[in-house]
Amino acid sequence: MADRRQVLRYGALAVAAPAIAAAVPAAPAVAAPTWAPTWAGPAGPATRRGRKHIVVGHRGASGYRPEHTLASYELAARLGADFIEPDLVSTKDGVLVCRHEPEIGGTTDVASHPEFADRRRTVLLDGVSVTGWFTHDFTLAELRTLRATERIPAVRQRNTLYNGLFPVPTFNEVLALRTRLSRELGREIGVFPETKHPTYFRALGLALETPLVRALRNHDLDRAAAPVYVQSFEAANLIALRRVQKVKAPLVFLTSGSGGPFGDSRTYADYLTPAGLTELSRWIDGLGPEKSQVLPATPADTPTPLVANAHAAGLNVIPYTFRAENQFLPAHLRAGTDPTAYGRAIDEQVAFWNAGVDGLFTDMPDIGVLARSLVHV
Repeated sequence: MADRRQVLRYGALAVAAPAIAAAVPAAPAVAAPTWAPTWAGPAGPATRRGRKHIVVGHRGASGYRPEHTLASYELAARLGADFIEPDLVSTKDGVLVCRHEPEIGGTTDVASHPEFADRRRTVLLDGVSVTGWFTHDFTLAELRTLRATERIPAVRQRNTLYNGLFPVPTFNEVLALRTRLSRELGREIGVFPETKHPTYFRALGLALETPLVRALRNHDLDRAAAPVYVQSFEAANLIALRRVQKVKAPLVFLTSGSGGPFGDSRTYADYLTPAGLTELSRWIDGLGPEKSQVLPATPADTPTPLVANAHAAGLNVIPYTFRAENQFLPAHLRAGTDPTAYGRAIDEQVAFWNAGVDGLFTDMPDIGVLARSLVHV
């Protein structure tokens, strides 16, 4: 309990501390997102209601705090994010915790713990050989002895200020934080959980679906109009959540510009044809495409047909991931030659809002909120 109080205290103080304020741009006034009856549910279009024009704090406010910490999630909400996004993996004892991947050598200080040196090993993760330390080799109590670190310190050196301060949070703690922040901020803060490598964890006997659904229902969030989007890169995972687990909360299918879901004979491109989107709309409510699938990284800013085709199928479109550093921006929107310097991130996001997207994932939620305010959405 002491750790959790400390994290929440740091998360709140970090927003107000003058020494840190210079590192985090001030958030503009937050306009309430609009709502429209555009969700397509299991029975077809027309009955679901989804929040449109949403800003999702990608792994929290990961541009300003180490990702997937309660401090990062809290800051995202205070900077104006409508949703906070936890990636979910499992511990050895079946507890859902928030990490970008099951491998935690790059996001915690586990390498500095000699008592865990023998836990380092190589696994085949969705067909790829990965070496490191893995959440499923640790109990929750053991994970609690670790502290989060910045994943890309060469890019976000300021975030390294917070290395060693924050523990690995559980999904239940994130849901409790969502409730508290909704009350404190006077607006509903949503949660956008992703099941990470669900096939991999199922093979280990640590299926993510059951504890996820249990947590949502315990917090009264398994409802069609709940401020929740459950997301996955595996279509079969989402279909099973709807068909087998009978999940009522909105579901979002994440896609990439290449390849396909692990263990699936269909590619992402197959799923994103008009016929594929119509089929998906029987089970899911939205798409989370890689941003180049919506707007190619060219000066012309000419959208692909994806948004129009998805909307025709009754699906919302929420692309990922928007960041301010030059190296993550299209060449024509970079400023100078320093890859870690900020470029024209607002211009990029305005172009996407104008392309008709229904939301976006961003590491810097305040920039997403500002860009949204500059267009008529």
